[in-house]
Amino acid sequence: MELRVLRYFLAVTKSESVSGAAESLNITQPTLSRQLMELENELGVTLFQRGKRGHKIALTEAGIFLRERAEEIVALTDKTEAAFSLSGDTVTGDIYFCAGETDAVRFLARTAKKLQERCPRIHYHISSGDSADVEERLDKGLADFGILLGVVDLARYDALALPVRDKWGVLMRLDDPMAKLKSIRPKDLYDKPLILSRQVISDAQILRWLNRPRAELNIVASYSLAYNAAIMTAEGVGYTLTLDKLRHFSGDDGLCFRPLENSPELPIYLVWKKYQAFSRAAFLFLEQFRKETEEHEARY
Repeated sequence: MELRVLRYFLAVTKSESVSGAAESLNITQPTLSRQLMELENELGVTLFQRGKRGHKIALTEAGIFLRERAEEIVALTDKTEAAFSLSGDTVTGDIYFCAGETDAVRFLARTAKKLQERCPRIHYHISSGDSADVEERLDKGLADFGILLGVVDLARYDALALPVRDKWGVLMRLDDPMAKLKSIRPKDLYDKPLILSRQVISDAQILRWLNRPRAELNIVASYSLAYNAAIMTAEGVGYTLTLDKLRHFSGDDGLCFRPLENSPELPIYLVWKKYQAFSRAAFLFLEQFRKETEEHEARY
């Protein structure tokens, strides 16, 4: 498989038509069609469900699989090429992050701001996700760094502990009777409809704190982004278990956050793959990040 042909294939999946893809790629439609047929012959599979002329192109199961792999291959290739984009002593390039929702992302932002003053031609790309998403992007080489909360597998990653910790709590409506409480006890939640993230559902610390098997909890919804969960809570769907500092309340959104009593604290780490060969830009970022964490510890 040629990288050029994979880019052609992705262009077709994006535009959902050969003619639209050919126009965006500035090549003729017959040329593009021939390249796609040669790709199918090379792989020995059918990638597209071909229907009537003018209809949108749909992918077969094999086509969906190839699209996922092609996106990874093209992204990793672009990332590798960008790592060599150096001009003299001027550092350029891209740094990719994947992070769970945590206020500790501020450390990334502060580091980027400081490095920006020295190296304005470095660009930053951040994607959000839970721990499974972060680890997947790290393992596939699609992220240089990730932020993970809780237990980190140090057999697979190098890690730098951040000098802050996150705490769990409950997001609820201001007009809820529990809003009068200073903190939430496990028994306060036993009969409540709960909105949990995938991380909360699998977090042994939280289950131990609740002192209830997961099957006995009234889990009415799950979420990956706290903002969306907050909307569900505002509409009365349930109570969202989330981390502190994820939402800054304006006072008129009708919500409040109450910490869990004796809440388990989550350590937070900046992680990267073991034996990773950093680009110059990523190396400088890590160097600056260490300084930021050391300065924070010195102040507090």
